[in-house]
Amino acid sequence: MEENEVLDAMDHPSIMSNRAMLKKRIFTTLLLSLFVLMIVPGCSLPKVNIPKDPLTPEDHLNLGVAYEKKGLFDSAIKEYKIASKKLPIAYLYLGNAYFLKNELSKAETFYKKMIKKDPKNGDAHNNLAWLYYTKRENLDAAEEYAFRAIEFNPLKGDIYRDTLEKIRELKKLQ
Repeated sequence: MEENEVLDAMDHPSIMSNRAMLKKRIFTTLLLSLFVLMIVPGCSLPKVNIPKDPLTPEDHLNLGVAYEKKGLFDSAIKEYKIASKKLPIAYLYLGNAYFLKNELSKAETFYKKMIKKDPKNGDAHNNLAWLYYTKRENLDAAEEYAFRAIEFNPLKGDIYRDTLEKIRELKKLQ
């Protein structure tokens, strides 16, 4: 330092007042902000890649089945809903999960969606018939659904005939 040189408070924060330090920080922040606003818009920012779901729809369906077997129906439903975006069969699984949760109106909705997507799916027809049997309502429709199930999938005819017989027995009692 030269003899005639005077210390400037801005150059030596240790002797600056708190107020002067605050003013310097505000000024520096404003100056830096202005610089960024002027320079950055001309620059391209790096793209952020959001990874796609690593699981396939089939994986989501299988994961849902695993959750369902453990009694974790809400988790199963979440996985089935993801799978249903690409796999219509997931509607059947959704119906089954809601049936197991005793949310029968939701189960009915998904069985009907499955039938709409795949009108010859015997399991969907049978499960909707069983739902009506369980609720003790729409027994004529239930009988028709069970009959269609047998027609559409004769390989499971024994299972579907059992549903049909139970519906007919209940109809006789009413």
